[in-house]
Formats: sequence, C-alpha cells, structure tokens
Amino acid sequence: MSRIEQQFDFIREIDKEKLIERQTYISSGERKENDSEHAWHLAMMTILLSEYSNEQIDVLRTVTMVLLHDIVEIDAGDTYAYDDTAALDKREREQTAADRIFALLPDDQAVKLRGIWEEYEARETPEAKFAHTMDNIQPAMLNDATDGRAWEEHGVHLHQIMKRNERTGEGSHVLWDYALNNFILPNVKKGKIIDD
Repeated sequence: MSRIEQQFDFIREIDKEKLIERQTYISSGERKENDSEHAWHLAMMTILLSEYSNEQIDVLRTVTMVLLHDIVEIDAGDTYAYDDTAALDKREREQTAADRIFALLPDDQAVKLRGIWEEYEARETPEAKFAHTMDNIQPAMLNDATDGRAWEEHGVHLHQIMKRNERTGEGSHVLWDYALNNFILPNVKKGKIIDD
C-alpha cells in the first residue's frame, strides 16, 4: 500500500469512533454522546481552558492527545468510569486495539501517534495531565447539565467520583476546584450523587 492509502485506511477506520456510545448524555439530555463527539469537545475545551493548566503546555500536542485518546475504543469498547469489573482487563483490551489501529498508518506516523497515545496513558507530562483533567471534568459538566441523570441512573457514589478524580488536579487545580464546587457537590446536595 502507498503512504496515502495507509493514511486513508486509518482515517476511514477511526470514523468508527462515531459508533462508540458513552454513558454521558449530551447537554440537552436527548441522547448519549459518542466517542468522537467527546474527543471533539475535549479538543475545544483544551483550546479554551489551557490558560488554567498548572504548567505551560503545548496546546496542539494536547489537542492531538485528546483527539487520539479514545480511538482504541473502536476495538476495546467504552469502559464506563465506575464499572470495576470491566476495568480489570481494560488496559489489555486497549493495548491490543492500539497495536491494530496504529499499525494501519505509515511507520513514522504510527510511531508518532502511538507515542502520543502512550504519553496520555502514562500521565506524566504536563500535556497528559491536562488532557486527563479535560477527560474527567467534561463528563462531570455534562452530568451537571443534565441534572445528574447518568450519575443517578448508575447509582454513583461521591467516593467513586473522588477516587476517579484523585489526580484530576494534577493538570489544573483551578479547573478541578471549579468542577468539584460547581458540577459535583451541587449534585450531592440534590441527591443525584449518593453521599457517603
């Protein structure tokens, strides 16, 4: 295959991300968002909110990271944040998916994009930390916008949310504090999140 054919194979393949339904409802509450909508939303949030990063970040690299972070779910499926059973083999499923999906690209781009995906997973660079902050506060924002609907449907407890977000502030203390005080705690008060 030529380079351009490999690139278009990858581009066609990642279109399948539009079919991966998440558990978070869109802000109107009409339906649940899909992975591609989630990635787009995180990219826009990164552009708009990068000024609140704890450290200076390369915004384009972070945008690339959030656009890539869930493409492995084409094969691995979306693992709901509070599904402990599905989380047990999540890493293995996603690594296998990454092996297949990134291999569709020309070697140089496969190495580069797989590297950015691995950087996100490792959560060590300022970009990866901020990308995780975006990935964690976006569903909280949408859950709040839908009056805690998904939290209530799944019987989510405050301790689960706090555990999932124990490192969210590493990317942005300002945004984590904002999300906690404006999206999460008001829903505890309303009974949409079960208080421990």
